[in-house]
This record gives sequence, structure tokens and C-alpha cells, in this order.
Amino acid sequence: MGMELKKLIAEQAAEIDRLMREDISEFAVNLDPLLVEILDYGLFSGGKRVRPLLAVLSAGLCGRCDPAVYRLAIAFEYLHAATLFHDDVIDRAETRRGRMSINKRYGGVRAILAGDFLHAHAMEIIGRFGGIEALSVFTEATRGMVDGEFRQLRNAGNFDCSEKDYFLVVRGKTALLIGSACEIGSMYGGADPAERKALKIYGINLGCAFQIIDDLLDYQGDQQETGKAVGNDLAEGKMTLPLILAMQRAAPPDRHRLLCILQRADERVQHLDEVTSLIAAYHGFRDARKRAEESISAARAELALFEDRRDLPSFQTLEDLTLYVLSRKK
Repeated sequence: MGMELKKLIAEQAAEIDRLMREDISEFAVNLDPLLVEILDYGLFSGGKRVRPLLAVLSAGLCGRCDPAVYRLAIAFEYLHAATLFHDDVIDRAETRRGRMSINKRYGGVRAILAGDFLHAHAMEIIGRFGGIEALSVFTEATRGMVDGEFRQLRNAGNFDCSEKDYFLVVRGKTALLIGSACEIGSMYGGADPAERKALKIYGINLGCAFQIIDDLLDYQGDQQETGKAVGNDLAEGKMTLPLILAMQRAAPPDRHRLLCILQRADERVQHLDEVTSLIAAYHGFRDARKRAEESISAARAELALFEDRRDLPSFQTLEDLTLYVLSRKK
């Protein structure tokens, strides 16, 4: 990732953080102090704020970038944070971004309730700044996220799930929210239907690539950089793309061995090195990365509609973000 993009992301993240703190302070006096503490702990633990940035960039590309777009954009960080609060309960995760998860520190019930609060507040913000049509797009993405979570739970018990099953989960859990950030941002900017559709598809493809890279990092990442334990997906029995590809291709003895490991929930993580070696042997990591690169190519293709705006900083940043997704280490 180029230094200019790093600087821009850092600057935009700082502005989003400032507005979230300002926003929370406006109603904190009327909230239970523990809820405010959990929101502060969960929201300001790091993160590049890519989802709100995409909303701001999409609005700018379509002709409008005023201070209110940032108020709209924070809704996407709130909803993203809400899903992380809930995910850590579902996954029984003990860490998030290198420190205790909300689930571990405050308990599952409080984590769920704080996530519910953020979800409701995010919807209110979208309705206020984006209107009823934007709220419809936002709630469609939210419904898709829940459906994706259910599909993932189903896949966890199905060690023969397909790439199609995997991408249905990814589209729901990750890509639709990113696509909605781009689409709602474009709507705020005054996009015509073709521009709105192009940015939605750009976001969905960017989100698919983002999740595939996330799944690769779960096996191949550096825990110091990712802030998450390596092998977490294997420990939970999640059938992510590298493992799915290996299972489809493995010779019968290796496939049998992988199945034996997956079926022993308490022992999976002990065999992380063996599973990683088998995935590599059957090119699961290599070809999962190829799928990510294909998704990025599809995202970049949608930007062709805006070629006449190539000189705009928002265009260049949207293009640069595709390279960032492929190169990220956390």
C-alpha cells in the first residue's frame, strides 16, 4: 500500500473516530454508564474505518462531499462493530485486535445488547441522512448479514460444502455491507441508476476479496499483526475457501485425514500445521488468492464507468483500495 493511501486512510479514520466520539457524547448522558464504557472499548480499539471511507469516496465520485456525508458514513462503522460484538459471542472469541474481546471482558449478554444498540443507532443515522430509500438498502444488507451467519453455521457442520456455499456466506456476511456503503454513498452523491449499480458491484467484489484474504490470514497471518489467533477458523470448524479447495482435490487418504481432524472439535487446532501443509499441497492457498484477484479485477472493471472522473482523488483512492485489499497483512 502506497504511503499516500496509508496517510489518507489514517486521516479519514481519525475524522471518523472524532465524529463517533462526538456522536456518542451527545446521548451518553442518557445511557447506562456500562453501555457507554462498552461502546468506547469496542469502537475505539483500532481499525482502518474502510467501510465509512468507501461511503465518503462513493459520494465524492458522484458529485457531493460535504461534512454531512461523514455523519452518514459512521453508520457503517457502527453496524460493522455491532457484527463484531456479536461474532465474538458466537465464536466464543477471547481476543479482538490484540486485546480481550468484549465477550471475554464484559460477558456475552452485554456484548449482544451493545451490538443491538449500535445496530439500531446505525439505522436511525441512515434514515436521517440518507432517507427511506437508503434505509431500505441498509436493511437489505443487514438481512443478508444474518442470512450469511446462518449459512455459515450450516456450513460448519458440512465438511463437503462447495465454493458456491462459501460465496453465499461471504456475500451475506461481508460483501453486502461493503456494497451498501458504496451504494448509499453514491445515492447521497446524486448517482444515476447505472452509477449506483456499478459502485454497489464494486463494493461487493471488494468485500469478497477482503474476506478471502481474511481467510488466508487466518492460516498464514502473523498474530502480532492481525491481532487474532492463527488457526481460529480451523478451531471453530469453519469451511473457508482454502480448506474447501483442498478438500475437493485431496487424494482419498488425505481427505480422510482432514475429515478425521475436522470431526474432533477439541483437537482441531492441535493439527493446524498438518492441515496447513495439506492445504498448501493441494494449492488451496494459491487458488484462493487467485479467486481474490479475480474479485478485485471485477471490482476494478466497474470503475470504468467513471473513467471521465479519473482525475478526481476519490476515483484514484477507490482504485488504490483494490490493491490494498490484496496486500493487507491484518
